Amino acid sequence: MGCAVCFPALAGIGATLGLGFLASWERVFITTLIPIFAFIALVANGMTWRIHRQRGRGILGVLGPLLVFAGVLPFQLKLGQYASYAQFVFYSGLVLMVVSSVWNMIRPVKRQCDVPH
Repeated sequence: MGCAVCFPALAGIGATLGLGFLASWERVFITTLIPIFAFIALVANGMTWRIHRQRGRGILGVLGPLLVFAGVLPFQLKLGQYASYAQFVFYSGLVLMVVSSVWNMIRPVKRQCDVPH
């Protein structure tokens, strides 16, 4: 809700709800909080990939946070010339993270044992 430039409808709703003070924290959200949450998702997806050994699910789960990191990096390094590229990569990573989450909710991973029954 702090990113009013990206989502103008949220700006109106947020201002109505009294969340306009978050606009001053937008840079902190983009450069600090999103990478922290992407790192947590990367570690969690990496651990589940190692445990369950499902290639497609693991690649999708790890690729999303990596793209988010690649998209946030130009903002952290203040490289304005790569802003359009960074936005595309960033939003692609977010979409992959959402797709991975929905896939895991709809079709949860079944544990497979190495020991025969």
